[in-house]
Amino acid sequence: MKCFWALFAVAAVLLTFVPFAGARSEVVDRIVAVVNDDIIRLREVERQLEPVRQQLASRNLSEEQMREQLYEARMQLIDELINETLADQQIEQAGIQVGKAEVDAAIEQVKQRNYYTDEQLRQALEMQGMSMEQYRGELRRQILRSRLVNRKVKSSIVITDEDIDRYYKENPEKYGGKPRYKIRNILLAGTDKDSDDPEIRRRIKKIREQLDEGVSFGTLAEKYSQGPNADEGGELGEFAVHDLARDLRPVIGDLNEGEVSDGVETRQGIQIFYVEKIIEAPSEPLASVAAEIEEKLYNEQVNKKYRAWLESLRENAHIRIFR
Repeated sequence: MKCFWALFAVAAVLLTFVPFAGARSEVVDRIVAVVNDDIIRLREVERQLEPVRQQLASRNLSEEQMREQLYEARMQLIDELINETLADQQIEQAGIQVGKAEVDAAIEQVKQRNYYTDEQLRQALEMQGMSMEQYRGELRRQILRSRLVNRKVKSSIVITDEDIDRYYKENPEKYGGKPRYKIRNILLAGTDKDSDDPEIRRRIKKIREQLDEGVSFGTLAEKYSQGPNADEGGELGEFAVHDLARDLRPVIGDLNEGEVSDGVETRQGIQIFYVEKIIEAPSEPLASVAAEIEEKLYNEQVNKKYRAWLESLRENAHIRIFR
């Protein structure tokens, strides 16, 4: 299903080859919606709905679930087509034009990005039930709508240095340095045991008692670990949380410096982990992330203003949906 919000990133759309799927079967055509002086036909709705229909068919849904989800998807698509029709009407009123050369340039970008020759692009389109002329028309509409957004929405948006600085300060978790954890481990048993095994629980209890008595984790790793790094006191190295295996991230991330985990079932066996040290990394300087923040704030404002503008069009339009 096409999403009109993608027009804000139309350059990316033009560089990615995503043709429409062909119609599933012959559809008896009728009008499903009137938007001012334009109409939306059932045939177009069903054509664009076909990929959704195929996706739902692969999910082993009951007949009732299939009917309900298809209805919801169809109504959402009709709503999007109404928005597109309103936008197209505004394009016509504003006299926005796109020439053949601009569509040609967009086609060349598609070919370059996908390493297509002319013939390969035509074959790819034919496999999806779309002619080159239809594809050119779709690219032309995307360029037109992008220009409409530029004229009606983007031209009024300004992101200031103060906006960027405020966002940076209000989101330290996004731009703060990622700490690194110096970790040691003790491999208590192979994969034939689980963490609830009485013998494993006894070993963990004994290790914790000795830690409380002041024995170092490294010494205990040399004594009890079955891992290949036992002679090095179970030393594993320094890691950022996101560098760890997915199942270990919450285990290590929840430990403070000097803390020991409970028994953890891993692919290697039952292990306990010790965070010897947490090395705090410096925050990313504002200058290095300012452009990223500006783009994020800009896109948020574009979406917000576009939705408001589109809503005002709908309020003043004659729209009728035939269910």
